[in-house]
Amino acid sequence: MEDQISILAQQFHRDLEKAQNSADIRDLKVKYLGKKGPIASLMMNLRDVSKEERPQFGKLVNDFKVKAQELCDQTLVTFDKVELAKIIEKERIDVTEPGRCKSLGRGHPISQMMQRVIDVLIGMGFAVQYGPDIETDYYNYEGLNFPPDHPAREMQDTFYITPEYLLRSHTSNTQLRVMESHTPPIRIIAPGTCYRNETISSRSHVFFHQVEGLYIDKNVTFADLLATMRQFWAELFQRDVKTRFRPSYFPFVEPGLEVDIECINCDMKGCSLCKKTGWLEVCGAGMVHPEVLKNGNIDPEEYSGYAWGLGIERLAMLIYGVDDIRTFFDNDIRFLSQF
Repeated sequence: MEDQISILAQQFHRDLEKAQNSADIRDLKVKYLGKKGPIASLMMNLRDVSKEERPQFGKLVNDFKVKAQELCDQTLVTFDKVELAKIIEKERIDVTEPGRCKSLGRGHPISQMMQRVIDVLIGMGFAVQYGPDIETDYYNYEGLNFPPDHPAREMQDTFYITPEYLLRSHTSNTQLRVMESHTPPIRIIAPGTCYRNETISSRSHVFFHQVEGLYIDKNVTFADLLATMRQFWAELFQRDVKTRFRPSYFPFVEPGLEVDIECINCDMKGCSLCKKTGWLEVCGAGMVHPEVLKNGNIDPEEYSGYAWGLGIERLAMLIYGVDDIRTFFDNDIRFLSQF
């Protein structure tokens, strides 16, 4: 057994000299001092030694164990100091260096334009209401007086999730929900995202943003709608803006109209944005259809109102001078960082 201890001690010192870092020392401690190591085996073998020699060999094994533990601990402390010094040097911070400036995030240009429109309309006395993006056919179409055979209800124009549920094609879906839960006067706007199965081009996309406006009260007239529109454009652009109203058809308003404003991108001289006409279509509007009022549990004999749907992307293109709607959603930092 004395020879075994001597050979084991020599092997231990050779392994200790080969250690290059603290991890090697920890592995060495496990190898020699662990429960399944050679020192533990020697302790187990003492039971095979005679009673007279057992104290002598027991002392030799224990002395070797204590010495090995001390050497490992001393070497580990040395390696730990060296490694800590390297880490400190690597992570050292020069407090005399100037700080690194972090650029602040900013809103997407469409979000900025949306908030700008909302702020103007809140200033004009409208409250903000939000509707769901996933809507039933009733609130998106049927309750808004869309006939069963209306082209917009076909799958070619609407993203259906199930025969009953769909992605809303306009923020007008908020109208009936507000009518059902509020008593006139109602004066709200409904901002949000809309989805339509259209061909993506420089002027249209499969998803876009609208702000729906709704005002219902006694004696609301078509003149109120026109005055509100003119006031809104003046507040938004901070100057008088030429407007043009054209008769149009929408199932949920009667009469209906489309609103054009002067193309400030070219001062009405004609450009690619306005298709050389000098005018840009930005809004559909009209007087709320009596059937829609009835569906919202409002008496059309007592109350009247107007509604409109405003396209945010069209406004952003006009104000920022962007001629392709797709650039807003390309996620090009070079483009977005300009706003």
